[in-house]
Formats: sequence, structure tokens, C-alpha cells
Amino acid sequence: MSLHGHYDPQNIFALILRGDAPCYKIYEDADVLAFLDIFPQSRGHVLVIPKGSQARNILEVEPAVLGAMISAVQHLTRIIVDELQPDGVQVAQFNGAVAGQTVYHIHMHIIPRWEGEAPGVHGRGKADPAELEALQARLVERIRSEA
Repeated sequence: MSLHGHYDPQNIFALILRGDAPCYKIYEDADVLAFLDIFPQSRGHVLVIPKGSQARNILEVEPAVLGAMISAVQHLTRIIVDELQPDGVQVAQFNGAVAGQTVYHIHMHIIPRWEGEAPGVHGRGKADPAELEALQARLVERIRSEA
């Protein structure tokens, strides 16, 4: 898919937002939903998506929506870093297929990184559901305690 096109209301993130597909939700407010990536690049890989926008990428997203997203990303990154204690953290956003975008609903990645651990490749392997559930519970509890 090219950088330009039409929003597909059947993309996986749209399905998740409508409740037609499950996710390992860790955070939700009026503007965004955050959940664990089921094809993570590392333990704790989180996706943050806007709830009220049909923007496919950064070129289409409304500035207020982008502001709410990045505010949530910063908040969640702080919690993830404090809870998981990675050596680094990558925050990423891709636009268009050649840039690595695979779901055409604007989203941001929070990817914890550990020294000596090779960066994972997205889509290589699906995470163990039991591990995702345990991590989800841990992060949800941490986020609630921060509120």
C-alpha cells in the first residue's frame, strides 16, 4: 500500500476499536487506546492508537489527535521504563509500506530495549498469550497505581 490512499475501516486497529477483535489492553482514555503488540520486537512492545481518527499516517492525522497520542506515549513510556527497567526505549512511528508501516491506522510503538539483546523484527513470531496476559496484568496494575 502506498503512502496515500483511503482509510480501510476493516483494518485490525479499527476492528479492535469497535470491539470486533481482541487486544491485550493496558491503557485507555477518551483519546487513545494502548495495548501489547502480539508480534513484539521485544518484551513490553506497546502500540498506541487514536480512538477518534481515521488517519492512516502522520500526514493525515489532526494535530490535536497527534498531541493526545504523543502525550499518552510519553506517559506510558515513563511507566514502562520504570516497571520493566530496560536499558533503552525506542519510540517509533512509520508512514507507508516502504517505511515499514503494516497497519494503516496511525499508531506509535513503544519498544523497550535491553543491552545484549538483538532487536526483534516485527511479524517474525507471535508472542505467547500467557506471557502477554501476565505482562498485561503487571502493566495495568502499575498504570492504575500511577493514577
